[in-house]
Parts: sequence; C-alpha cells; structure tokens
Amino acid sequence: MIKIEQVTKSYGSLEVLKGIDLEIRKSEIVSIVGASGAGKSTLLQITGSILPPDAGTILLNNIDVYKLKEKALANFRNQHIGFVFQFHQLLPEFTAIENVCIPAFIAGGSRSKAEKRAKDLLSFLGLEKRLDHKPNELSGGEQQRVAVARALINDPDVILADEPSGNLDTKNKEELHQLFFTLRDNFDQTTIIVTHDKELAAMSDRMITMEDGRIV
Repeated sequence: MIKIEQVTKSYGSLEVLKGIDLEIRKSEIVSIVGASGAGKSTLLQITGSILPPDAGTILLNNIDVYKLKEKALANFRNQHIGFVFQFHQLLPEFTAIENVCIPAFIAGGSRSKAEKRAKDLLSFLGLEKRLDHKPNELSGGEQQRVAVARALINDPDVILADEPSGNLDTKNKEELHQLFFTLRDNFDQTTIIVTHDKELAAMSDRMITMEDGRIV
C-alpha cells in the first residue's frame, strides 16, 4: 500500500535520512523506533507529504505523492492521510465535535454528513457525552481520542502517529495502544507509529528500528 524508495533528506551538511526503503501493507500496524535524532519523525513527515524529500519516491496506492502539484498534494493529504500528534493539536476555541469535523469541512463535504460521521466516531471512541466539551474540559486521554477521531473523519488510507502516547499517563496510554488495534480490527486501518514506548512497539505487527538515518 505504501512504498518508500531511496528517500534521503539533509539539512545543510547533516544527513538525516540516508536512503530509506520501506513497504507498508494494508491494515498493518508498524512502529518505528530508535534513539532521538535517528530520523524517525522526519521519515514520518515525508511519508505524510508534509516535508519533501531531497530524493526518492513515496508511493501511496501507486500514486507518486511528490509528483502532485501543491493544491492537489494538499487535497490528497487531507483525504488519504490522518495525523495524530503527541500534544493533540486540538483548536482550543472549538468543541470536540467541531475539532473532529475540521478536515471534513476542508474536504468540502456537507456539514450534516461531517457532523454525523464525527458523532459516530466519537461515540465509537467512548466520547458520546463529551461532544460539546472544549479541549480544556477534557482529560489528556480524551483529547487524544478526539485527535484520533479527527484523523479518521475522512476515512484515510493510513494514520501516521508521532509519539501519540508520549504525553499520557499509564492508564490512558494502555487504552490508546489498544485503540489502534481496535481500529485495525474494525476498519482495516493501516497505521504507522513513531514511538519510544517499548510496550507499544512490541504490540505492533512489525517494528522498524532506525539508527543514524538508516533502517537497521
């Protein structure tokens, strides 16, 4: 489903990625681990079309992502890739359901369909009584589940998660870890997770270790 071929990235004289080759299968949960500075987050951002590589290709369902024009690339990202970040990145002035709906509104879908989909997702994630709460009224675990619902709203081909449990306590961390597998079992969801969490990495279908800009 995702094919990464000979991807490189440098910042000045610093080589961050040194020719990455990687394939991800549909419905697979893959964790990427390694020391800080190994290139994990850079690889995730390039896979998610946020950061262009210096060389190499990213194929998602046989579409060469970085051959798309800027507007087409933004639309592709919105419709095919969902993101979950360590610090949630929820907009504080909006409620849970409004935060979840934002990618759907950007995609140009109808408000009623977006709101129904958001309610269904939030209910599935156990947040049916928190729809109208703003982020500061939610626990850390609840905020992260809202972020997961937002990532799912456009039914993406892949979810990219960067240290998704890094800011959670033990209970919420365990619940979030299990959630990724629930999403795989219920929606055939493909997920790539950058993590320092050894427990989550060990649960994944496959663990990729990076060191000094390479897969080892």
